[in-house]
Amino acid sequence: MFTEMMDGTNLLSSITALMKKACTELPDDVHRALSLAYAGEREDSIARETLGMILQSAALSAEAGLPVCQDTGVPLVFVRAGTGPDMSAVETAVRRSLKMLTETGLLRHNCVDSVTGKNTGNNIGPHVPQIHFSPTDAVATVGVMFKGGGSENVSAQYSLPCPELDAARDLDGVRKCILDAVFRAQGKGCAPGILGVCIGGDRASGFLIAKEMLFRRLDQRNDSPVLARLEDTIMEQANSLGIGPMGLGGKTTLLGAKITAAGRHPACYYVTVSYSCWATRRAAVELDSDGRIAGWL
Repeated sequence: MFTEMMDGTNLLSSITALMKKACTELPDDVHRALSLAYAGEREDSIARETLGMILQSAALSAEAGLPVCQDTGVPLVFVRAGTGPDMSAVETAVRRSLKMLTETGLLRHNCVDSVTGKNTGNNIGPHVPQIHFSPTDAVATVGVMFKGGGSENVSAQYSLPCPELDAARDLDGVRKCILDAVFRAQGKGCAPGILGVCIGGDRASGFLIAKEMLFRRLDQRNDSPVLARLEDTIMEQANSLGIGPMGLGGKTTLLGAKITAAGRHPACYYVTVSYSCWATRRAAVELDSDGRIAGWL
């Protein structure tokens, strides 16, 4: 956990390194999934050619230390640590890192004042960045995700029952909602995508929890047998839609689906789908008591 005397210089250096890695290197599980998808597409297909270009681009980005995608997205930060004065130190380090990486040109200017329409020029604005703190007695961790505008635009939230989809308040209704979100996204979310899904919760918590699901590794099996089966069903049925990479057709529409459930009000039954593009940029670290990186997660 953080100490009151945490070194601000160490913390700034650690957060900056975390953001650079998230922005320029695909997680190994995502890269592996893309490689498997490439191998599974027909040799002379547009889908295989598209995935090949994605893999080549990702390799060049990692080698040159350049963004995986020109839309470097909006940062979402999750911090788990003991409570105390250094929570403000973490927020300060995140903001300073964003400004520095924007000034050096690694991050695109992606924060616009919603009233004036003017770009803030430093990726800092009202309620931006979003930093979420959770108390823990375990080792302190910080995770960051950069989520682009295209994938955010095709994310969706449903309220069950949904007569339009003939979806009832049950897991089959949930399945119909998730597949509808995938179908509506087509290639606009830069498929193949990864889904983070929250069943239940409220309007606000649903999206936050769904985005947290995007931090789960693609090779991590769901602890719930019921939800694990639902994830398998979603993957099978979504990849049979023929949408394919970038919506150009093919076998690979999704790389993964990560589903969880939250408590809900008896009168409410929400299904929230956070869609991430193939360029799922996430990274997380453990920090020691001095703010140094103790390990990558």
